[in-house]
Amino acid sequence: MSVSPYDQIAVVPSFTVFSNDVADGMELPVPQRSGVMGAGGSDLSPHLVWSGFPEATRSFLVTVFDPMAPTGSGFWHWEVIDIPACVTHLQTGAGDDAGSGIPAGAFQLRNDAGLARYVGAAPPKGHGRHVYYIGVHAIDVESLGLEPTASAAFLGFNLHSHTLARGVIAPCYEAK
Repeated sequence: MSVSPYDQIAVVPSFTVFSNDVADGMELPVPQRSGVMGAGGSDLSPHLVWSGFPEATRSFLVTVFDPMAPTGSGFWHWEVIDIPACVTHLQTGAGDDAGSGIPAGAFQLRNDAGLARYVGAAPPKGHGRHVYYIGVHAIDVESLGLEPTASAAFLGFNLHSHTLARGVIAPCYEAK
């Protein structure tokens, strides 16, 4: 895995994140690629489970970010905020349109496609290998107090002063 772009927000200790669907450095499976954006996938958010986070954790936040997207600012694929501290996993497909697998009290922000859901990988053909940083962030407050209309940039700004630790899985994908 290359250096995490999340370190630009805050350099913090790490903890363990595991997935039945994706793996660090491995190719992103078809279900986690985008159908919405034409990459032939299913836009299914990956299964995630985490452990070893600080005892002071009051909530979690999950993000998926592609810093290599040709936008000048990367591409945020998914943001789930205010996950209660007692929740330590999300099932495959939790980030659908209805947020059917999102725990009570948590919610999805709009990603860079303008959708409050997970949208899978869809790099431009011939643009090279993209790395998708799936981050689980341990937060020091129960709620960041953000509105569902908050941008990913504003979320990142709030993460700067509230992240205790972070676990990251970074699969990749290249459209040929």
